[in-house]
Amino acid sequence: MKAIITGVGHYLPEQRLTNAELEKMVDTSDEWITTRTGIKERRILDTEKGTSYMAIKAAERVLAHRGISPEEIDVLLTATVTPDMPVPSMGAVVQREIGATNCWGYDLNGGCTGFLCAFATAAQFIESGRFKKVMVIGADKMSAIIDYKDRNTCILFGDGAGAALVEPSEDDDSGLKDFILHLDGVGEDYLYMTGGGSRYPASLHTVNDKLHYLYQDGRTVYKHAVNGMSDVTVRVLERNGLSGDDVDMLIPHQANFRIIDAVAKKVGLSEDKVMINVHKYGNTTAGTIPIALSEAYEEQRIKKGDWIVMAAFGAGFSWGSALLKWAID
Repeated sequence: MKAIITGVGHYLPEQRLTNAELEKMVDTSDEWITTRTGIKERRILDTEKGTSYMAIKAAERVLAHRGISPEEIDVLLTATVTPDMPVPSMGAVVQREIGATNCWGYDLNGGCTGFLCAFATAAQFIESGRFKKVMVIGADKMSAIIDYKDRNTCILFGDGAGAALVEPSEDDDSGLKDFILHLDGVGEDYLYMTGGGSRYPASLHTVNDKLHYLYQDGRTVYKHAVNGMSDVTVRVLERNGLSGDDVDMLIPHQANFRIIDAVAKKVGLSEDKVMINVHKYGNTTAGTIPIALSEAYEEQRIKKGDWIVMAAFGAGFSWGSALLKWAID
């Protein structure tokens, strides 16, 4: 029994925040941002809406793509670092709103690697034979935890959501072939948001000291991201008897064009074999890979039988890769 992706969908807010607009907010420039990140604009969700709004939209598009009712979903996994609220889970909100009355599920915080963690988990549920349809969603409203006076972070992040439906297949030559996932807690010192948890619950102190905003040591994260994503991408191919020549499409985490380019070169992939949309959306954290996967399918850049590698690196540090053979016509 193999776990295959049978439906994809994504959602992005209409509001755009361009580099030109950021020039009016912080000490930066379009040239500086583009040269260092490749980002030209990012999408921003309305302030009165939570991450679940985008997750719901993405899930509904998956259901429409697959042509099934929400009652058929067995499990719902939502990867996010920006849930609507600490309790209940964002998955509960999504489940209620889409009408998936027969499923159970939970939220998963894997940072930018969240979707890969959730996808690997979904595949285990499917391959066990216990469940038939698992919805996996990666969604984040990063604008809710970004300080728009901090040019080191506000230029990087945007809002968005993507989703995929995972189902069983008797075809052993399709679906998820392998995955590699890692976690190293040293990353706590370089990419974090300290306010709002049990260590530093919300207070006047945490608000005044801006502890509810994301902090990132860009240089350290960049170095670890290039090395980590390159390593797991090469390893997942090698241990399955493949090389960069066999890959039809790399779907990397969309954090920074320089990181994506460095990983592609280390694997030996030309740009036409790499899905890149970071210039349009910035880093949507758990949303980047499913959004890129959905767009690649819509743009007919992937077809049935193609070898696809997904790779990500995020807070924790967490990082990983997944190798699959595309199963949708």
